[in-house]
Amino acid sequence: MSRVPHPIPYQGSKRRLATVILRHSPTRVNCLFEPFAGSAATTLAAAAKGLAHRYVIGDSLRPLAAIWEEITCAPQSLIEAYASLWNGQHEDPKQHFNLVREQFNRERKPAQLLYLLARCVKNAVRFNPSGNFNQSADHRRSGMNPSKMREEIKGASALLAGKTEVFAGDYDVLLDRAQLGDLVYMDPPYQGVSDTGDPRYYQQLDFDRLMGNLDRLNSRGVPFLLSFDGACGNRTYGRPPPSELRLSQILIHTGRSSQATLNGEDAETVESLYVSPSLSAEGERYFSVASGPDSRQLSLL
Repeated sequence: MSRVPHPIPYQGSKRRLATVILRHSPTRVNCLFEPFAGSAATTLAAAAKGLAHRYVIGDSLRPLAAIWEEITCAPQSLIEAYASLWNGQHEDPKQHFNLVREQFNRERKPAQLLYLLARCVKNAVRFNPSGNFNQSADHRRSGMNPSKMREEIKGASALLAGKTEVFAGDYDVLLDRAQLGDLVYMDPPYQGVSDTGDPRYYQQLDFDRLMGNLDRLNSRGVPFLLSFDGACGNRTYGRPPPSELRLSQILIHTGRSSQATLNGEDAETVESLYVSPSLSAEGERYFSVASGPDSRQLSLL
């Protein structure tokens, strides 16, 4: 598979993990749903290998969904709007970033959000309890150059145009639409902050609600993959899904934690991928890579 485009810089993106995740998908599906899309890295990787006939990208953050709408339907408009914002920062980058952030919190335009994501600290989207973007600019860099962004947007558009639906709204609407022969990939908000006083995500994770939705997918036999809890060194993050859901756990080793390294520690980061029963040994007609009910470990090379 050739290089996959990645137009939306996003902390926590599954760009480096997408190939590993898709080893546990069927070889071909009717429709791939990604209801917590973010950077939609897994959808892009799936489209690059021709996994599905159709794709549905969903996100509760409407301006983010609007970015994907423009990528799939009007890429040149987004390319030009982003370039205009990026080129306007050279005289006073900090002031320009703050101005665009204020404009975005009033207007919610997709190009404004794309610029903020490209320029903010660690590409880490942060929202306050009122739903306003409040992350600061990263003063060490200027964000993705417009020529590079043009390449990434055009590449993503070429993969998705004409076969992709973009949905802005609550994820369970998309889960209700998924059927036998489809595949749902979920990467919900990180558990490590969803149950704390840190409201950094636009929408927080309701654990019990998500587990209820997974149970309903199981009852309908709809196959799904779930990126969920994880660990760094001796620290674990988040609760695993209940055993009643009969999910197979795959541990993906993502390498040394950069934050731990800065703290003088040598800690390995591990993420969990959960595979639905319809994709495990109980549903071999869907599955392209053997997987039993026990946990397996993969290394990200």
